Amino acid sequence: MSGAALGLEIVLVFFLALFLLHRYGDFRKQQRMVLFGTLLAWYLCFLIVFILPLDVSTTIYRQCIEDHEEHLTVSTVSPTNRTGSSGPNPPNVSMAPTRRPIPSPCHRPWSYIPEGIMPVFWRVVYWTSQCLTWLLLPFMQSYARSGGFSITGKIKTALIENAIYYGTYLLIFGSLLIYVAVHPDWPLSHLSWYELQTIGITAANTWGLFLLVLLLGYGLVEIPRSYWNASRHGHLLMKTYFKASKLMTEKADAEENLEDVMEEVRKVSESIKYNHPLRKCIDTILRKCPVDYQEKMGRNMDDYEDFDDKQNSYPTEKSLVKLHKQVIYAVQRHNRTRVQWQILLQQAVHLEDVAKNETSLSHQFVHSFQSAEPPGRFSRYVYTPTVEWYWECLLKRWFYRLVSVVLTLFSVAVVWSECTFFSTRPVLSLFAVFIQLAESDYNYLYIEMACFITIFFLCTCVYSTVFRIRVFNYYYLASHHQTDAYSLQFSGMLFCRLTPPLCLNFLGLIHMDSAISHRQKLPTAYTSIMGSMRVLSFIANGFYIYYPMLIVILCIATYFSLGTRCLNLLGFQQFMDDSEMTSDLIDEGKELIRRGESGVKIAEIKATQNVPQTGFCFHREEEEAEDRRWREPTESEKNDHHADGSLPSAGGKSSLRLSVFQEWKERYGNQREDFGPRNRSSHEMTETNYSESSRDRQVKYSRSAGRTERDCIELLQDAEPLDFNADSLTDDGLEAEASRHAGGRYLSMSSSRNRIFDDV
Repeated sequence: MSGAALGLEIVLVFFLALFLLHRYGDFRKQQRMVLFGTLLAWYLCFLIVFILPLDVSTTIYRQCIEDHEEHLTVSTVSPTNRTGSSGPNPPNVSMAPTRRPIPSPCHRPWSYIPEGIMPVFWRVVYWTSQCLTWLLLPFMQSYARSGGFSITGKIKTALIENAIYYGTYLLIFGSLLIYVAVHPDWPLSHLSWYELQTIGITAANTWGLFLLVLLLGYGLVEIPRSYWNASRHGHLLMKTYFKASKLMTEKADAEENLEDVMEEVRKVSESIKYNHPLRKCIDTILRKCPVDYQEKMGRNMDDYEDFDDKQNSYPTEKSLVKLHKQVIYAVQRHNRTRVQWQILLQQAVHLEDVAKNETSLSHQFVHSFQSAEPPGRFSRYVYTPTVEWYWECLLKRWFYRLVSVVLTLFSVAVVWSECTFFSTRPVLSLFAVFIQLAESDYNYLYIEMACFITIFFLCTCVYSTVFRIRVFNYYYLASHHQTDAYSLQFSGMLFCRLTPPLCLNFLGLIHMDSAISHRQKLPTAYTSIMGSMRVLSFIANGFYIYYPMLIVILCIATYFSLGTRCLNLLGFQQFMDDSEMTSDLIDEGKELIRRGESGVKIAEIKATQNVPQTGFCFHREEEEAEDRRWREPTESEKNDHHADGSLPSAGGKSSLRLSVFQEWKERYGNQREDFGPRNRSSHEMTETNYSESSRDRQVKYSRSAGRTERDCIELLQDAEPLDFNADSLTDDGLEAEASRHAGGRYLSMSSSRNRIFDDV
């Protein structure tokens, strides 16, 4: 079994990193270099976390062997003079050699790693991760975000953007070399390569520990609280409504930004024709645009134009690079908000179903919307509606509360140990007490499990904060393959900088770091690679010991939501139970979810009636026939009228259409004339052809159509979020068209009665 556990964990950790990358990244669309760099960074960091317990158990076994060899040293008791005159050895006294107590023999742990493997393994993993986080990943970030049209152009842009970043390193290193050359008597000038290497590692770990304490203080409180809030269905539903309102605002902003960028692309595409040298750059930009925009631009494009004969102002390649970068960002943001809205809508519908089924007497879970896919064997035989009701409405909340209590106890133990791990006599760190008790019995399995659970909890608190944190729209990890390349690589940089100091902090908690515990014990292979902190004693005996105590202050601030309140005061709306703004956004989100549910219901009706999913409520042939029937007669058909207004004797299709048109104009003409000016101002605000399509639909469909058809039309008219005012809503969706605001506006953005965003 030597090395088998190490090899098994190496394989399992690789698939774990691959699974997470598949969840957040997109293997089909993102660049291979971005995916490989992120995967390697995550993989190396996860390896450190999973392999470190094996290093601890192997070190304890080696310490056991060393103690065993010392106890086997035979010491002979020196002769003692007893009362008597016959010499130094009286005849009635015999000597017997004595031994020190012999401990029980050490048993090799099942996960024992042969000596010499771990130092090489840690050296490769650590230095590779540090090269990634400080050198390669910053360059790859700039390369992935560059709008260049060639590899050379992207590399040039990345080098320019990282010139300050790399120049700072070179300036510091060059200044140190010059200072050492000028002052040969300086103490640091006599340091060996090993000591200089230790100083560099200590500097990197100090930077990581500074950020680690901030993230850990937030995660220790927020993770248990999130599980407790998850058990409160009402609170969770209100928060989902709040998220829906904010997400719709972001979604509308992303759509507007995409429209503006696509308009710029259209202008540039029309100005640069196919015989222009920069046309290949335009084609590259067009391939990054959504398909519907590509089709529109392709239809409006001329085949050829001699650009040399015209004195037009053409964009430069630099401006096209900037436009290419804007297109990539706008398209990715638009797709992300659209997918997140669909996911949030499903979550809200599920929570509403749970609230409805809690009062059910049949104890069977009923869904508002049935899944299009047939139920599998698991749903038919195991997870039946009855089992689902007991889990969703009864057991799930208690399970989450139990998990929250357990995580709270872990958080309290971590906070106590972080404040007392420097005390070795007596040992106050709870994790050090547990490990030393197991070490006395050489229970290696318990040691590995205790180490793994402890470090896994610490990593969960830190990594979950990295996955949750959002820096505007520059860094945001979104699941369901919606994370951009910049955020993926930035997360890899954070992981590589946070994991080494996190593991050193864990070794200090269990008193396996001699720089903290001041005990003469064998160091772990990981600690030997990190080097002795005694080179910089003020960091080893000061910063590393007392700075983690700030976790207490950060936990208190997180518990009372001080950060959330500060962001709320700055205008970044956060979910707060006692805020009037939160209540308004919850009401708005509830209305948005209701409209989203109505769209899903209409889609189910269309599916049950076998209506083609073409975006309309009738067949395409019926629509074309309706258009031919209701379109306005031509001038020749009008001239064929008799002076008395009767129809011509030929009376074909044109005469029938003319009579129908006259009848329609007499009945609805005045109403249409009044309707146009009243809504013209609101429809001019939109950037799409929504006004034309809605006006055509009112001509196509009569008011005597069935309720299902009118619902379909209402759904099409509500394709964009509108304003919700109770005074402007009527029972008939067609009659309410005149009183609605412009498409794409809703409470949080339009000039509604509440004006809830005037103070932001």
